[in-house]
Amino acid sequence: MTSILKNISNHSDGIAAKLTAFIKDTYLPFSTGVLFFILWEAAIWLFKVPLYILPPPSTVFREFAAHFDLIWHHTLVTANETVVGYAIAAVLGIPLAILVAFSEILRRTLYPAAVTLEMVPKIAFAPIFVIWFGFSFPAKMLVVFLVCFFPILINGIFGFMSLSTELKQFSLSTGADVWTTFWKIRLPAALPQIFVGLKGAAVNATVGATIAEWIGGNAGLGYYIQVASGEFKMELALAAIFMLTVLGLLVYFFVVLVEMKLMPWHESQRMDFR
Repeated sequence: MTSILKNISNHSDGIAAKLTAFIKDTYLPFSTGVLFFILWEAAIWLFKVPLYILPPPSTVFREFAAHFDLIWHHTLVTANETVVGYAIAAVLGIPLAILVAFSEILRRTLYPAAVTLEMVPKIAFAPIFVIWFGFSFPAKMLVVFLVCFFPILINGIFGFMSLSTELKQFSLSTGADVWTTFWKIRLPAALPQIFVGLKGAAVNATVGATIAEWIGGNAGLGYYIQVASGEFKMELALAAIFMLTVLGLLVYFFVVLVEMKLMPWHESQRMDFR
């Protein structure tokens, strides 16, 4: 009975410690956000800024609630483009990075081409995709795919090629075969760099979708922002930007959660910022 009570007590202490850590980690960012909106509201009324130039956050949130159904409809369109384009980029980028890292021919041919294409602004491809596919889902999804694919591919190549000579020699000395070396040593060593690419791509994903909707969209948050701005309805444009920010954060933090599950041993998961 004593041991059961002790286990319950230890479990409760663990939950309390996690809750305290969560509050500690989120208190400052949350407080900063609240302070930002308070200062924004005060500045609008203090300097008497016209609403068609910059409305106060109270007006933005009120219009957001009033037009939530319409904004949500456009959010689903953008979310679909973002998630599908990002997922395809990850599914193709990581295996291709493995092939390039293990193939001398691909390192000499595909890798320079990938670096070159990464330098090209992806917005340049959007009008071409519109001509090819019209204002359809594939045109916008391809822009998202392009802005996500090359960061994932290039960082994946770096990760799989970064295994030190000492670790290679150690794996050979243990008699491990190629597959064992890959799963036990090379892949875990590459994961930190792979997630650098995945998180960078997650940041770019909603940017790609928005650019595509600006150029050739008839739905989505980017299209809605463009229409609202053209009609000088800045409160609706800012409400859509707010939703676009939330969507981007959700994609990014999903990748962070996967990183925490796959790399609990990495020092980035044990950082103390105090």
